[in-house]
Amino acid sequence: MPSVDFYDIESFLTDEEKLVRKSTARFVDQEILPLIRDCFEQGQFPGGIIKKLSEEAILGASLQTHGGAGLGPMAYGLMMQELERGDSAIRSFVSVQNNLVIYPNDRFGSREQRDRWLPDLVSGKKVGCFGLTEPDYGSDPSGMKTHAVKDGNSYVLNGSKMWITNAGFADLSVIWGYLDGTIRGFIVEKGIPGITVQPIHHKFSMRASDTGEIHLNDCRIPCENLLIKTDGLGSALSCLNQARYGIAWGVLGAAAACYQEALEYSKIRIMFGRPIASFQLVQEKLADMITGITGGQLMCYQLGRLMEKGSADHSKISMAKRNNVRVALDVARKARDILGASGISVEYNAIRHMLNLESVFTYEGTGLHPHPDSWEGNNGD
Repeated sequence: MPSVDFYDIESFLTDEEKLVRKSTARFVDQEILPLIRDCFEQGQFPGGIIKKLSEEAILGASLQTHGGAGLGPMAYGLMMQELERGDSAIRSFVSVQNNLVIYPNDRFGSREQRDRWLPDLVSGKKVGCFGLTEPDYGSDPSGMKTHAVKDGNSYVLNGSKMWITNAGFADLSVIWGYLDGTIRGFIVEKGIPGITVQPIHHKFSMRASDTGEIHLNDCRIPCENLLIKTDGLGSALSCLNQARYGIAWGVLGAAAACYQEALEYSKIRIMFGRPIASFQLVQEKLADMITGITGGQLMCYQLGRLMEKGSADHSKISMAKRNNVRVALDVARKARDILGASGISVEYNAIRHMLNLESVFTYEGTGLHPHPDSWEGNNGD
């Protein structure tokens, strides 16, 4: 299925960017769409795609070293748009691996840490998760209770993390907590005594995503697992900036899937002897949908070019995330309405995307604070 591109944005892309979008779209059509409905209904992440994601150079896509593809911001954003056209859970998995695990290892880790972890993360041999949000502290992560105490050649961690994507099968967790009054990042490996992971069940959103709680009870890790260059909450929030950029693009893929489905359905659904697409009330909904998607794409296109120049600060990224998730939710709801009773069936895309987007609106910050300088809230990883 071709992507929605009403303003011919593709004509402004480089050959590499076009190739990335098309190859990712093909991957989604062949590997994600045939199985995602069953995964959503059964509440299971399709673990078998991790190796395939690596083979497509989707894991480590922006990483310049250690086997990463070294893609620029625009190509990466287009990749996220196509992945979320498949499902938010797939884009979320990739976002966590790339932006919240690979990125902090690369930016804040020592040379030894980068050499140790990055090759396996890029190849998909190891999966990571990002532990910032806590049961009582989502949008205000500075209030977190997780803390570490140095004890000889180790750090001892205590605390809990909530709503953590990939927690159930992660080989390593990037855990954020206070050390001597400063928030630092720690690599906590799977199976270390003192770490317990509990799955979160009974979700009506992001059902194909693995989500869990992480509890740290006198969890002892070696000193070399401290991400040595982390220094305060800003280190953690810089990771979220990367992820929010991918979300801003990604949700437009979910919106495009809903729009295309509603458009095609409206052409074949006959009411009062006419396709419902011929009624102005339906036409207005479709016009609103494509207008919102196009506006979001243009915002992301400019944001991507600004990121290439290093001139996109957190307020610009948060604005795009905030706007585009609102647009995508509106598109999904209108699509469900056009589909009528069929719109509540998992046989169609609209209800699945609509439910997923309720979570995407909240996690990694909504950007609803009144002043741009405060657009750094977080709620879910």
